[in-house]
Amino acid sequence: MEEIMMLNQQTIAVIQSTVPVLKEYGTAITGRFYERMFEAHPELLNLFNHANQKQGRQREALANAVYAAALHIDKLEQILPAVRHIAQKHRSLGVKPEQYPIVGRHLLAAIKEVLGDAATDEILEAWADAYGVIADVFISVEQSMYEQAESQPGGWEGFRPFVVDKKIVESDVITSFYLLPQDGSDIALFEPGQYVSVKIDLEGNEHTHLRQYSLSDAPGKPYYRISVKREGSLAGKPSGKVSGNLHDRVAEGDVLWLSAPAGEFKLETKGETPVMLLSGGVGLTPMVSMANTLAERQPNRRAAFVHAALNGNTHAMRDAMLQLQEKSPGLSVHYCYAEPTPEDRELERYDKEGVIDASWLKTLLPDPDAVVYLCGPVPFMKTMFAALQSIGVAESRIHYEFFGPAGSLAQEDLLAPAGSK
Repeated sequence: MEEIMMLNQQTIAVIQSTVPVLKEYGTAITGRFYERMFEAHPELLNLFNHANQKQGRQREALANAVYAAALHIDKLEQILPAVRHIAQKHRSLGVKPEQYPIVGRHLLAAIKEVLGDAATDEILEAWADAYGVIADVFISVEQSMYEQAESQPGGWEGFRPFVVDKKIVESDVITSFYLLPQDGSDIALFEPGQYVSVKIDLEGNEHTHLRQYSLSDAPGKPYYRISVKREGSLAGKPSGKVSGNLHDRVAEGDVLWLSAPAGEFKLETKGETPVMLLSGGVGLTPMVSMANTLAERQPNRRAAFVHAALNGNTHAMRDAMLQLQEKSPGLSVHYCYAEPTPEDRELERYDKEGVIDASWLKTLLPDPDAVVYLCGPVPFMKTMFAALQSIGVAESRIHYEFFGPAGSLAQEDLLAPAGSK
């Protein structure tokens, strides 16, 4: 377990006194922080999802993290699971130790700028001390992750070229890419549920774009598979730059640059505890990896694969999961369509129409003590999280994954590990 340097009681008291202010002004501070930092260091835009910046998701996530750090400043060891989750993302993006002082400098300047005279020298000094301690923990955790990623069999440092061996259209909105290492050598194993970062340079764009995609097949194959949703495709919005590029421009034989697999959202395969794999939309990708792994390693382990989609046209890997069910005695597969097509109804492609609710979930849960893995759009996950708790599933048995900046479904703890991630 990582050690955290203790702050003195005066510093802790000062930090705790800022909690109400951070709750009120947190997003204003982090919004100004990003503006300042990118103005001074535009090269750091290469590390950030620009869409999340524009939508405010990154700003809100950082505000929540700063608020939670202040809230738990007297027991920082409690945020270590969340630190490890964020550190996994940092490692997959290539965040380096020398970038932490830059962040600290602009964060303190943003606090001073937004709060004005309320940000006294005593408060700024206390936050400087606290940031230094937290940054040291991140640097230490990430260093061990970098070393592990590079030293493991088939591992590597930074980004490695992979050739698109196959490109398979899975639905109207999701396409899978089968990726082989360009040098033909071994690739690192991963845990079902983990992801890779893909680095792409887009024509006409000054900055590199990085996106994280869950690995959607079982580990141990000679390839990695990612299954990518064309963002914006169902809401009448312009297609996401990176997902649109992957769908429209990247072809078989092209090269993509990948980080080594990362992530704290992982299927536990050492025991036989029953599981529910619960997903919505493209959130099925890590669940497909988990289901395929169970079929290979633990075919008799009781597992319920429950997926919500708009309809059969948008539902990826529908038949593949039904075929998996046929050869896995412990697996049951269940589909819910919000707006089934006439063909969906005629062919009985789904089990429930509308939305997944608590009463239906209760009938599908393979065991009262089952562990649940949850992934999908944030509103879907919030609804499912509440539904699961209402039928008696303890929060400690619900593990979840956010696609995008870290968050929490537990309202009382804004820095809960994203998937106790």
